[in-house]
Amino acid sequence: MVYNVIGIMSGSSLDGLDIAFVELTEVRGKWEYKIQAADCLPYEAEWVERLTGAISLPAGEYLLLHSRYGHYIGEQVKAFIARHALEHKVHFIASHGHTTFHMPAQQMTAQLGDGAAIAAVTGLPVISDLRAMDVALGGQGAPIVPIGEQLLLPGYQYWLNLGGIANISANLETGFTAFDICPANRVLNALAGELGRAYDENGMLAAGGVTDKHLLNALNELPYYTQPWPKSLANDFGTDTVLPLIRNTRISVQGKLNTYVKHIAVQVANAVAQLQKQQPPAAAQQMLITGGGAFNGFLLLEIQEQLQPYNVTVVVPDEQTVSYKEALIMALIGTLRWRQEANVLSSVTGAQRDSVGGALWQG
Repeated sequence: MVYNVIGIMSGSSLDGLDIAFVELTEVRGKWEYKIQAADCLPYEAEWVERLTGAISLPAGEYLLLHSRYGHYIGEQVKAFIARHALEHKVHFIASHGHTTFHMPAQQMTAQLGDGAAIAAVTGLPVISDLRAMDVALGGQGAPIVPIGEQLLLPGYQYWLNLGGIANISANLETGFTAFDICPANRVLNALAGELGRAYDENGMLAAGGVTDKHLLNALNELPYYTQPWPKSLANDFGTDTVLPLIRNTRISVQGKLNTYVKHIAVQVANAVAQLQKQQPPAAAQQMLITGGGAFNGFLLLEIQEQLQPYNVTVVVPDEQTVSYKEALIMALIGTLRWRQEANVLSSVTGAQRDSVGGALWQG
């Protein structure tokens, strides 16, 4: 079977709306993909402000934003279809939305971007609310990308996504395991913003800074890192816990960037160390790295250095897969929902069972 799907992702780093038109082919349980067209649409300052402040809104205003953002996504998808001449080629849309509230302990998660609004604007079927079923079943609702790594990107022992939050997946004998490691680009971009940059290109600012050992130790001692998996992070861990700790340290911004890059690398290595306790490696292993952080050369060097004791080599795929992996996997998750097949793994999230997640809105 062949499915032509638009996958949509808005990451916690707020760098823009990722839209990918993907051809997904399934033959006897094996999946292949081709990203036929893809764009990252940077948010205007107004939308960054709206999405950042969403969790502080009164209920009525929050729901209005949910609707407005859904209409905004729909308009962006219509323009994307016209720009790439995709009229009458798209079977359906899978939209992750933008995560605001994520409280799995209370069995609640919320993503902005009303699927009904997207369907109304585009006239196409839309699958949204991809995490809700897993959370209702007692799962973390995150990470949800491992099903895509398992089906579309096989052959590695570890998959690391360096987005607004860094998360890792591992293929163990006991099943697929994944969890959020630490905030990543959301914090790095916020620090780069203090120097008038949208992000630290190739990690050059961080590379020119000096590590502050006191700050590094304070970051590494945050309680989240000692929690067992399954576990996941809400965006406010980076904004309300990590950034204040960094900003209260009297060192240069470059020093803060340098120190936080080291922190990410240390936590990635710690995650691998914990995973290898579950299944000691028999030979050299590989880690596929995607997400915006894969373009940060300094961060990659630091991660590779920290992984040397664990005999793990970093691999970065083609630029399109790096940039649009999450939109690609949202397309797959939507396709599995369309087929009424499990698309969220309980071995990853800790839910009662694997689930078929996603609400379907007919356009």
